[in-house]
Amino acid sequence: MFSTEVNIGDVAYAVQLALTPVFLLTGIAGILNVMTGRLSRIIDRGRYLTESVSGINNTLEALQKERLSLERRRHIASTAITMSTFSALLVCMVTATLFLEALLQLSLKWLVGLFFTGSTLALVVGLAYFLWEVRLATSSVRIPELTEKL
Repeated sequence: MFSTEVNIGDVAYAVQLALTPVFLLTGIAGILNVMTGRLSRIIDRGRYLTESVSGINNTLEALQKERLSLERRRHIASTAITMSTFSALLVCMVTATLFLEALLQLSLKWLVGLFFTGSTLALVVGLAYFLWEVRLATSSVRIPELTEKL
């Protein structure tokens, strides 16, 4: 199980092996940064709509429709962030498990595989929700034609 004689080379190798998946965390962190930025813009637009009583060309019905669309996008973006964060947590579990496996000389490959597969699937779901939110955003934006000459 756990040996009192610890070889420095073994510990260094264990740390090196365990830190390899951490590079995946950097990529996930970048994705989360983009997702949270989009969520912030959705929330800001929702606040603006809530605070504005009526616009020049906006009816109450149009504002309500946009508010519902923003609420749907907020929920989807939030789910994307949750799944991507869960993916990052599972990568951390891969790192810890690899380190413990090498340090304690246990065979935890099945657990590493489980955590890594879970992390990958969670990231796929998070990215799918992110793509869904982007598609909703682009379909809800309509650029009006100019009626006046420039």
